Amino acid sequence: MGKNILAYDFGTGGIKTSLFNVEGLSLGSAFEAYDTFYPAPSFHEQRPADWWRALVNTTRKLLKDTAVDPASVEALAISGHSMGVVPIDKDGRLLRELTPIWSDARATAQSAAFFEKIDEKSWYLTTGNGSYPPLHTVFKIMWYRDNEPEMWSRVDKVIGTKDYINFLLTGAVCTDYSYASGSGVYDMVGWKYSEEYISATGLPRSIFPEIVASTAIIGTLTEKAAAELGLPTTVKVAAGGVDNSCMALGAKCTENGRIYCSLGSCGWIAGSFDKPIINYEKKPYVFTHVIPGSYVSHTCINSCGTSFQWVRNNLCKDLIARAEAEGTDPYLLMNEEAASSPVGSNELLFQPALAGGSSVDRSANIRGGYAGLDLRHTRADIIRSAMEGISLNMRISLDVLCQYIDRPEEMLIVGGCGKSPLWRQIFADCFEMNILGTNIGQDAAALGAAALAAVGSGLWEDFSRIDQIHQLKSIHKPIAENVEKYRAVMPSIKKLTEDSCDLGDMLAKLH
Repeated sequence: MGKNILAYDFGTGGIKTSLFNVEGLSLGSAFEAYDTFYPAPSFHEQRPADWWRALVNTTRKLLKDTAVDPASVEALAISGHSMGVVPIDKDGRLLRELTPIWSDARATAQSAAFFEKIDEKSWYLTTGNGSYPPLHTVFKIMWYRDNEPEMWSRVDKVIGTKDYINFLLTGAVCTDYSYASGSGVYDMVGWKYSEEYISATGLPRSIFPEIVASTAIIGTLTEKAAAELGLPTTVKVAAGGVDNSCMALGAKCTENGRIYCSLGSCGWIAGSFDKPIINYEKKPYVFTHVIPGSYVSHTCINSCGTSFQWVRNNLCKDLIARAEAEGTDPYLLMNEEAASSPVGSNELLFQPALAGGSSVDRSANIRGGYAGLDLRHTRADIIRSAMEGISLNMRISLDVLCQYIDRPEEMLIVGGCGKSPLWRQIFADCFEMNILGTNIGQDAAALGAAALAAVGSGLWEDFSRIDQIHQLKSIHKPIAENVEKYRAVMPSIKKLTEDSCDLGDMLAKLH
């Protein structure tokens, strides 16, 4: 009986559970969505109970659909969305039904209080935490302390998203270096928590979980977890990693200087580097890599797939209904419609900051929307403009990173939005480079997690096998005529971004 690996891509919109054989080839996958709740401005919360339900359901479905013997599963690992804050008491009981996720920005007062004690530039250069400061774990923990004293009095540990699931799987309370690097109190060069920064928060040192290697086997399944999942208790659980770093691993970023583009809920340009790429003005975000001694530096836009999803949900309801009736994907119908609009979408511009700004933007208050919309525009223009606006803003992120590395001639694209041939061509034209698609597609984070489980459990000696797993499926080359048109529109895109920052700052003063 061959040995197999379970990998969980634990994302913002849901969990994708994948089964790989020992060679790293996918045997199948299952997906289940869960909700995000927005109870107040800047509050973005999810139910940890929903994560566990989705993990159990997808695991059982996948085992049934593939008819794989559960006894063949040797190990598992999770790629988890970052900067989660799950409070548990000393007995491991969950203390909050809903917990903030990475995009939750409520902790503005707490981050401001921290930077009264700590120089913000020095903090960024030490941590590499380039996101809007209130997003980072430590400030949300401070918010708990300041706003929910009764709950806070019972807190023993505050752990991340995938770390909470790991606890339910094994009973072990810990995190890994890649996830800890988003905490806001992590010394990225020292690969450890900064005692100075923890002291400045006034939080007890004990609430921060122990840090272990991403490949570390933190335990095997408890009897309770094994029974719910339909797996044996012998399954080894690796610590796993933060989604950015797992995806980098799965996207072949196993050597210094390799970069890739991810097109998921948010969109980023990232790569693996021996040293962190940092710049205080533009603040590239640095995660510790799941590969020891390496770093994943990236620039991003905070709303890629989520902005396109907004267009789908609000402007394409008839296409959703048609897709359901025809048994197809509404995004496929949207792509077909967008293809009828010319390059440049008839001078319609889209600013995709529907989830707020990233470090590349001048203001975190930036707001998204369309500019230049008039009566001649069709829905095809509106859909294509969203695709182009996302792509051109990703080009801005690419240019920031390429200040520190040689601009590549080609780039691998992974993630759901990268499935579209039209969109891959738009990216080729906007990036002015060849865009590569492989058999991995949307499975990069899952493959990264599977690799951690494989190396941690001894099934693989190292990560070199990942290069062999990727098989080239498509190449989209830039079309000179289109490149010139996108070059011409780029100054307008940059101006729209600045104007959107000004508008966002003005609106913020009204709250």
